[in-house]
Amino acid sequence: MSMSVRQRGNSKEADDEKTEARSSSSSSSSSTLSGRALASTANLANLLPTGTLLAFQILTPVFSNNGSCDSVTRCLTLGLLILLSFSCFLASFTDSVKASDGQVYHGVATVKGLWLFEEPPTSSVLPDLRKYRMRVMDWVHALLSVLVFYAVALRDNNVLNCFYPKPEHETKEVLDILPLGIGLICSLLFLVFPTTRHGIGFPVTPGK
Repeated sequence: MSMSVRQRGNSKEADDEKTEARSSSSSSSSSTLSGRALASTANLANLLPTGTLLAFQILTPVFSNNGSCDSVTRCLTLGLLILLSFSCFLASFTDSVKASDGQVYHGVATVKGLWLFEEPPTSSVLPDLRKYRMRVMDWVHALLSVLVFYAVALRDNNVLNCFYPKPEHETKEVLDILPLGIGLICSLLFLVFPTTRHGIGFPVTPGK
């Protein structure tokens, strides 16, 4: 009788240890997933214009009232996201050239060439601006930039708490998976089809 009681006690302790191991493994896997999500978001941010990303980080807590939105602040936050995504779209068509005197001039690509925002002095010699004309790949990069921006925005707690304060389980799963999926696809496409432009908010290479 005592042996059976001991066996039952040992089996119960073994079951408790298995349960703790499962819970610890699930918590570690969830922490690993969240860590990967944060790392992926940081890498995606590098694909966005610096000014747009800075404006998003500064203005989002103000417009969303730190995630506690009402009907007015929710509309303001939505307008801010649309405006910043449009900024990412336009930034994909901007480019920069370096004149003979070392001065960098920014402009926007058109079907005929690069239209500069500032007219250089007559003493400066510019490269042929016609080779900077608008291409189909610019539209692809513009669309990818918008998708990347919304992927980063969906990882922001202020945005999530504003539009989805109490999401259902299925909605939460979509909000956790969708930005990572968008980020992975866009990152691969940026690697396969890299941009050659150095527009506003992007660094200028020495040979540009």
